[in-house]
Amino acid sequence: MKISEKSKLCQLSPMRKFHSLAVNAKKSGVKVYHLNIGQPDLPTPEVFFQTVQAFRDKTLEYAPSPGIPELIDAIREYYKKLGVNYDADDIYITTGGSEALLYTCLSILDPGDEVIVPEPFYPNYSTFINSAGGVIRALPTTPKEGYRYAHRERIEKLINQNTRAIMITNPGNPTGVVLTAEEMRLIADIAKEHDLYIICDEVYREFCYDDSGKIPCMGRFADVAENLIIIDSVSKRFSSCGARIGCAITKNKELQNALMKFCQSRLSVATLDQLGAAALYGVDESYIRASIREYRHRRDICVAGLRSIPGVMVEEPMGAFYLMAKLPVDDTDKFQNWLLTDFEDNGQTVMFAPGAPFYATVGSGITEVRIAYVLEEKELKRALELLKIGIARYRKEVMGE
Repeated sequence: MKISEKSKLCQLSPMRKFHSLAVNAKKSGVKVYHLNIGQPDLPTPEVFFQTVQAFRDKTLEYAPSPGIPELIDAIREYYKKLGVNYDADDIYITTGGSEALLYTCLSILDPGDEVIVPEPFYPNYSTFINSAGGVIRALPTTPKEGYRYAHRERIEKLINQNTRAIMITNPGNPTGVVLTAEEMRLIADIAKEHDLYIICDEVYREFCYDDSGKIPCMGRFADVAENLIIIDSVSKRFSSCGARIGCAITKNKELQNALMKFCQSRLSVATLDQLGAAALYGVDESYIRASIREYRHRRDICVAGLRSIPGVMVEEPMGAFYLMAKLPVDDTDKFQNWLLTDFEDNGQTVMFAPGAPFYATVGSGITEVRIAYVLEEKELKRALELLKIGIARYRKEVMGE
């Protein structure tokens, strides 16, 4: 039986590919500390559960394909506070930000079309773009430059007749980079001048650690409204990943028509989750402020812990809750496998996401990892200690040093 060529271009998620090994380790009595996936452990606001529990309609019906009015209105009010005005028709509710990204790629890409993506990038971008027949044109960055990529000459060098979009995450996953207003303006200008889409994944918008109080939103640049698609989600902002509620936002009417076709094809997003998500947008801002303080504290612990490990290279991230680090091992994929099958310290081990899948450039990221600092302080410190012990033992037992 034939498998599609597009599926062969996709890869397993580096955040989830070792799940079966982790399950086996746990069955053998080993505790696994998870730094591999961006699953916040902060409590989901109680109003989500209260809203779902209060649902009393006789029948749980399909929701409208673009989303329920209560949620769309809540999102409009949220953006209004950011200084951006959207109409109800500009917002399409999706099953998480992932579906929003996939539908966007399916709507704007034909086979062979190219998307410029700064690397390292969220690995599922590759799956979304490949599923639509597109190709990633990697925009390389370096730790020495703080993974910054908003350079006109570097971006324009990658633009050709097949280029359709620039895809960015701001704040960044996996690097934690937060674009300045000037850098955002530059990217907007390049997209406008070259008639390209800007796909701006802003699901970590609030998580900025520079004390400026400025929340990045590409939607503030009204002159690129026809070019812009914003991807958003309640998953990280409200610690509600399991609700699977995201959205794609655009003022481009032709793109709206294309998005609606895909929204109708999957009928609707879960009604109860949408109702709960709508309530989340009414949560007091103190919840977000407390979350930011906690993640900044965890970032500081993580960076300090990594810098205490001989041979580790890491830059301090300024946003989201991830960082990239270079480890003194031969291959982090191989190292992760070993940590789950051949290593334990006092019945414990650790998981991360190996770095190579975060790159499109072959051979890059082999000795890097992405770490999600989403564990509370005590567990995070222990996870980093396990990483330090694991590296030392791996270098001795496997690398023969």
